[in-house]
Amino acid sequence: MEDFHKTRRLPPYVFEQVNRLKAKARAQGADIIDLGMGNPDLPTPKFIEEKLIETIGKPRTNRYSASRGIPGLRKAQMNYYMRRFGVKLNPDTQIVATLGSKEGFANIAQAITAPGDVVLCPNPSYPIHAFGFLMAGGSIRSVPAEPGPEFFHALERAISHSIPKPIAVILCYPSNPSAIVADLEFYKDVVAFARKHGIFILSDLAYAEIYFDENNPPPSVLQVSGAIDVAVEFTSMSKTFSMPGYRMGFAVGNERLIAALARVKSYLDYGAFTPIQVAASAALNAPDDCIREVREIYRKRRDVMVDSFGKAGFPIPSPQASMFAWAKIPEPFRHLGSLEFSKLLVEKASVAVAPGIGFGEHGDEYVRLALVENEQRIRQAARAIRKFMDGADKTLHNVIQMPVKAG
Repeated sequence: MEDFHKTRRLPPYVFEQVNRLKAKARAQGADIIDLGMGNPDLPTPKFIEEKLIETIGKPRTNRYSASRGIPGLRKAQMNYYMRRFGVKLNPDTQIVATLGSKEGFANIAQAITAPGDVVLCPNPSYPIHAFGFLMAGGSIRSVPAEPGPEFFHALERAISHSIPKPIAVILCYPSNPSAIVADLEFYKDVVAFARKHGIFILSDLAYAEIYFDENNPPPSVLQVSGAIDVAVEFTSMSKTFSMPGYRMGFAVGNERLIAALARVKSYLDYGAFTPIQVAASAALNAPDDCIREVREIYRKRRDVMVDSFGKAGFPIPSPQASMFAWAKIPEPFRHLGSLEFSKLLVEKASVAVAPGIGFGEHGDEYVRLALVENEQRIRQAARAIRKFMDGADKTLHNVIQMPVKAG
């Protein structure tokens, strides 16, 4: 049976292949250490849960909510942006609540994309960045994920050679999957480029609060003078407050883009459950003690992973931010590609990672490891990988039936 038009534009979801192997191994009794999905394992802070429970008990909170977000929630996000970035926003025209940043990206794509429109997207990048626009009928042109000269060379080539001219460029820093960070000077150059060529900036800032250099917190593109004329930024409460299941995020910035997103959403949803929005407001209005605690936990896990995996023969570059590490596949296995290597780790080491190919073809020599297991489990994963690496020759010969590369 032939696929429907929109699903034909979507490749097989490679993460699902690893997920099936995980499920099969667990069904057979294996203890899988899951570093694949960026699914926070930390508990939601108690005061947020208490506010949720308190609000559920109040009259009328079971009714339809507000698609744009209740006024108190939008004001709380306004205050957060002023405290954190020094950016002043109008909660009525420049902020809309979303069901996580993923939904926000998917619906901004529906709101602004005409058939055939070209959008510039980093490669590798989080899948919804590209596929939200593909599902909306647009086309994707890849640009480098690293914020350097090649990024701007790619933008210039795209403006010169894309027909039609691109409508938007997507940014994601701290990056998912690669954990790359960008500074304010880079954002200034992107804003200048976007204003010059009349294109929009769509910035994913979901990992703004998960950073490890206290002197250099990740900036917002909206800190740049004139950015509000061309940019919308997406944030999420999933990682910052360990609230992934609450599905709470925001889009903020350019009024025209926010109005278009709000209009699309008004046809599709009534917003998150009101008690969730009230609890999210309480989180945003609270002191940042719990955010600092979360950040320190991820820092310790990062350090343990970098140390223990390195000793196991699997070098992990130390990420400056995000809850991910982005590591090249060890050389003897690199020719397999990231999907087959990820399958091997599940089958032979009982460790799950995310194959880099799932984030774009330029990610195929890498895997993404999420800091979602405790330090003891990370060390356990490293021991299992050490054992797996020690048997690399046998594994490659007997399981894959391919020779080990020299070097």
